[in-house]
Amino acid sequence: MTSAVPEALLVRAAKRGDLDAFGELVRRHEQPIFRLALRMLGTRIDAEDAAQDAFLQAWRALPRFRESSAFGTWLYRIATNRCLNLIAARRPTDELEESRTGTRRDDPAVRLEERERMSALTASITRLPGEQRAALVLREFEGLSYDEVAEVLDVSLAAVKGRIHRARLAVAQDLEGWR
Repeated sequence: MTSAVPEALLVRAAKRGDLDAFGELVRRHEQPIFRLALRMLGTRIDAEDAAQDAFLQAWRALPRFRESSAFGTWLYRIATNRCLNLIAARRPTDELEESRTGTRRDDPAVRLEERERMSALTASITRLPGEQRAALVLREFEGLSYDEVAEVLDVSLAAVKGRIHRARLAVAQDLEGWR
């Protein structure tokens, strides 16, 4: 029943203190926010904590949400900022949790190479400065438009394009041996 309720109505109800409405908003956005945090932070535990913190912060800030942008975009901004704060607080030597590639190939050598390639890509992305990583993850993995990324990061369109360009160059240079 609640999945048919328009998001704008849920936001208004949540702003009035309706916990069920906010719970439905969380349910609708928990997977994209978790994916964003996982891609930015690299570990499941950190991603779960960051996503939970983002939703808690959103609940507290909800009365100030102006509804001039989409709720999802506002939530991405909160989660991205939380991830950037965690990245800034980290030591540069923190390691990534090993991820799966999801390949279905039978050849163990092919699976091993794909796992190593994915691990190298993930490691390369986590070595990016936080601002570049956020822009790249939001654009390439979350599928946001350049304008939406600019809104989430609260920067100009030119800044987003520059960050993504520098991020792509850095990742390509890191992965040059895999071509």
